[in-house]
Amino acid sequence: MKILKLKIMRGPSYWSIKHPKVIMLKLDLEDQQHIQTNEVPQLAQKLQKLLPGLYKHRSSEGTEGGFIRLVNEGTTLSKVVQHIALELQTMAGMDSGYGRRYASSQPGIDFVVFSYQEERAGEYAAEAAVRITEALVRNEKVSVIQDVAKLHQIREDEYFGPSTEAIIREAVNRNIPYIQNEQSGLIHLGYGVYQKHIQAAMCSNTSCFAVENAGDKNKTKLILQEAGIPVPQGKIVYTTRGLEQAIDELGYPVVTKPLYGNQGKGASINLPTWKDAHKGFTEAQHFSEAVMVEQYIEGFDYRLLVINGKFIAAARRTPAMVTGDGVSSIRQLVNKVNKDPRRGIGHEKALTHIKIDKLSRRILREKGLTLNSVLPAGEVLYLKSTANLSTGGTATDVTDIVHPYNVLMAERIAGIIGLDICGVDVMTSDIAIPLPETRGAVIEVNAAPGLRMHISPTDGLPRNVAEPIINMLFPHGSPSRIPIVAITGTNGKTTTTRLTAHMLNFKGYKVGYTTTDGIYIQGYKIIKGDTTGSYSSEFVLKDPTVNYAVLECARGGMLRSGLAFTQCDIGVVMNVSEDHLGLGDINSVEDMAKVKAVIPKTVCQNGYAVLNADDDLVYGMAVGLRCKIAYFSLDEHNPRIMEHISKGGLAAVLEDGFISIFKNTYKIRVDRVADIPLTFGGKARFNIYNVLAATLAGYISHMEINEIKTALRTFIPSPETTPGRMNLFKLPNAEVLIDYAHNIASMQAISEFINNTDATRKIGIIAGIGDRRDEDMKEVGRLAAQVFDEIIIRQDKDLRGRDGKEINNLLKEGIFSVKPELEPLEIKQESRALAHALEYAPEGSFIALFAEDIPEAVKLVENFRLIQHRKSTSDH
Repeated sequence: MKILKLKIMRGPSYWSIKHPKVIMLKLDLEDQQHIQTNEVPQLAQKLQKLLPGLYKHRSSEGTEGGFIRLVNEGTTLSKVVQHIALELQTMAGMDSGYGRRYASSQPGIDFVVFSYQEERAGEYAAEAAVRITEALVRNEKVSVIQDVAKLHQIREDEYFGPSTEAIIREAVNRNIPYIQNEQSGLIHLGYGVYQKHIQAAMCSNTSCFAVENAGDKNKTKLILQEAGIPVPQGKIVYTTRGLEQAIDELGYPVVTKPLYGNQGKGASINLPTWKDAHKGFTEAQHFSEAVMVEQYIEGFDYRLLVINGKFIAAARRTPAMVTGDGVSSIRQLVNKVNKDPRRGIGHEKALTHIKIDKLSRRILREKGLTLNSVLPAGEVLYLKSTANLSTGGTATDVTDIVHPYNVLMAERIAGIIGLDICGVDVMTSDIAIPLPETRGAVIEVNAAPGLRMHISPTDGLPRNVAEPIINMLFPHGSPSRIPIVAITGTNGKTTTTRLTAHMLNFKGYKVGYTTTDGIYIQGYKIIKGDTTGSYSSEFVLKDPTVNYAVLECARGGMLRSGLAFTQCDIGVVMNVSEDHLGLGDINSVEDMAKVKAVIPKTVCQNGYAVLNADDDLVYGMAVGLRCKIAYFSLDEHNPRIMEHISKGGLAAVLEDGFISIFKNTYKIRVDRVADIPLTFGGKARFNIYNVLAATLAGYISHMEINEIKTALRTFIPSPETTPGRMNLFKLPNAEVLIDYAHNIASMQAISEFINNTDATRKIGIIAGIGDRRDEDMKEVGRLAAQVFDEIIIRQDKDLRGRDGKEINNLLKEGIFSVKPELEPLEIKQESRALAHALEYAPEGSFIALFAEDIPEAVKLVENFRLIQHRKSTSDH
């Protein structure tokens, strides 16, 4: 069994729309392809013993134990890989419940798809599942302990953290999108101009000034003291001598903590002797040279949470501890506590395992104990000096008993320090009594306070403290999304993207858009290259200046990692034809249609899928869609259009020489086709499709008809506005067309235009693309022979695994099948082929270059035109 391919989908994809985060495995079952699970001795029993949770895995009928029953009855080994990969993640605290297995068109090759929470964990689970399955089939001894431990570690390395996860979950519940920025660790909530950032419980609204104040514990204490807030007396010290002087003034017991610190790191409390205080000082200096020495305040440790100036929740925190039973050793007591199903590794569960670390051992030594000591029944032993949940502490919700005085105090503190999300640490004997009456004190003020103690307290009522954070960032009724137009198809998507962006820019939107030649923000190219994948879409959606996104979504990007968004407002599908077949496991045009159909399936319920009614496969995408549908067609009498508008639908058609919108029974004429520059006087019929789709996108986006008309007329095709798309140049002796057309459908469309063009001689410069099928390259040759009087064969720089001679022979085979007498000229380099055609073309010729390097070809033609112009001027 061998993994041939592993892909990580990060958004809606060919493999799953509903479950955007899936791993796709392409498995070669090799010599095990004919083995069914019921042929492997005791496989079901071995699986249950190794991974007991597999019993909960349901069958397709939804019954518990269904998977184990399926193994007994007989299924493929790839199905076992799927379920093991899911269960390994679940055992490591990453519940991932979706999986599917698909047979490929090749015997012995299966696709396994399963969901993941963390990418690296999903990858590891996939590889481990294959290894474990093979070992079970070979009857080898198998253990998953190391695999689960590795997945635990990956989870802790990659996990958002409980505070971030809670905020994201609440955002998703409000239909607010998010993007994780792996470089900075920031989470983008919302898109474009509406986005906000969070990092744990700190957000883009949080005052940097307030964070600095809270981070300086001495400054915080002075500010609070001045405002009448009870705080412990303390001193900042840098040396052992300073520590002695502070203790002489404050008296024992004391607390030592780094002046600049967080999460309780380096803090030690209730230090009753010089030896203890000196150790605490040394520990604190690992984190900060300056150490705060304070009076120890008797009482319980409470955290009060204030969000947006309002008290939200409170919890009493208890350090990691065990209670003696007179029989068990301390080690046994710790193990017993750690068996609590609520405890897990790191932030995996509501509580964290108690770990006996250096600090715990020091506490034991100071009390004259070891891990083998037996505590008397009822005696409590604290194993940590601070009450942090991340070190095994517990939390009890006390929100409902906090005294109003203390509520007001917490709200005042948040305002005084200036924190929008503020954690106030209080030591007091009873939070239900005003702080001054208990001789309690405010110990610390925290920016980015942990939310876990409130979300999942050990005891008491869980509080949804993420909701007020989201409501602060995005008050109800305020926007979080920018409109998204997603455009796909075999041909025409780039031009449609550019035209749609131009129209929306004309309307006044600040548009960001992606194309095959770059990412554009408000008309400026920011990133150069083929930018039609998810990374490029994310780039636009994260841009804080953009309020409308137009995203070209190509086949390659969708198959590589899925979409960058889970929903769009307008999804446009131009067409589907035989291109890139045999690549990315897409072997038929029907498979390709399923890839393109991802776009309309992600359109939101009130949005529109804009579909080509002249294309059978695109028209068929309407089945099962939950959004509204608009069609476009070059035939106003298309029965599909007639049926659609009779039911009150929306459509755009070529009608009596006009671009017209049909809405219900009304006909709205937009403009005469011949007057729209992109159509080249109506001769470029393929561009009329682009105009129709963009017109619908504009109309759905609430553009007035006159605005659409003006935008269409002001979009002038040129190497600047539509690079590589119908770039026409008029030279003194010839006309030159440069186009990126690289597949049969696009060449057919260009051929129709060239057939309607008058010329003394038509010269075509063509090339084959190495990763296309033999029949595709022969067809390119046949099409060229039908249109051109003279053909020059060039070659791409990247032959994509083929031999150049082989590619040329396939093209010539197609040419000779139409015109046996036509002997093509072979000039390998594109620029030399074009230069030859320009130099030797007869007067009145039409030269068409199907180009690889658009900028270079345009530059060559411009230079040739300039030389001819100078020559003509000098002759006169």
